[in-house]
Amino acid sequence: MVTRRDWLRISATAGAALTLDPRVLSALQGQDIVTRAIPSTGERIPVVGLGGANTFSAAARSGDIDRLTEVLRTMVDNGATVLDTAPGYGASEEVSGQIAQDLGMADHIFWATKLNVAGRGGGGRGRGAPATADPTAARAQVERSFERLRTPVIDLIQVHNLGDPPVQLGILQEYKAEGRVRYIGITTTSGGRYPDLAEVMREYPLDFIGIDYAIDNRAAADMIFPLAQELGIAVMVYLPFGRNRLWSRVEGRDVPEWAADFGATTWAQFFLKFAIAHPAVTVVTPGTSNAEHMLDNVTAQTGRIPNEDEIARMVDVVDELPPPPPRRRGGF
Repeated sequence: MVTRRDWLRISATAGAALTLDPRVLSALQGQDIVTRAIPSTGERIPVVGLGGANTFSAAARSGDIDRLTEVLRTMVDNGATVLDTAPGYGASEEVSGQIAQDLGMADHIFWATKLNVAGRGGGGRGRGAPATADPTAARAQVERSFERLRTPVIDLIQVHNLGDPPVQLGILQEYKAEGRVRYIGITTTSGGRYPDLAEVMREYPLDFIGIDYAIDNRAAADMIFPLAQELGIAVMVYLPFGRNRLWSRVEGRDVPEWAADFGATTWAQFFLKFAIAHPAVTVVTPGTSNAEHMLDNVTAQTGRIPNEDEIARMVDVVDELPPPPPRRRGGF
């Protein structure tokens, strides 16, 4: 007899497979998955995960559980583990936790969430008055994340958008000492705040940072990645598709044939292969609410990593494209 859980697993994977480019399916067959070590412990994780913002959070808010069930099942069944979310991503935390429990796969997910500034106000570090966090509200937010994700231990919690490091990182260090949080970190996706991020990286014992990085947004590689390598901090990459910017730039264009030499047959794989090619990058978390796209994304963690000459050619391809149109809201 096929149980409901088995049916969800079979239908999710099969549904994605039926619509996926045959080249993607071929790449997934018999391929080893690329993993990277978290420097602070040596634990290895797959280099492509899932981001729970934007399109994923929109689907969660709409209650489209079936669609997101397909995404998470496709992710786990094809070797990805890292799911990055946040309390500020609408229903993303709660829905992810619910689906994982329903499918019995919570133990196969590397749960990553964030701690937002909540309570007393203020601006961000380096922008006038520093942000200040209410310790009571911060602890309550962490406890809600445990409840929503339905897990006794969260793998990673990062302070969102630099927040209030003295208060929030101090609280996360307490949770880590208790064994309830395994790794802690801090994030920013604003290039203007990279100096602030670098300061925090030097001042606090971090396991991770989260930062924006894409083939047409390479600033992090100049300033932040070398410091992360020096200090032994893992790097989680956000926005590898540039908030849809890259999709608009390559619309109607074919992936260069030579990219197939390192296993990139779609633009998603091309962009993700670029991101994971940097040795400082531990994991990339593109967002999606589409199982076909999820399967396409995880294919980027199979095959080999582009070499230096190939990376240079990849950059040249994108740099020669027309500039992006004015920014519009969209996915990762």
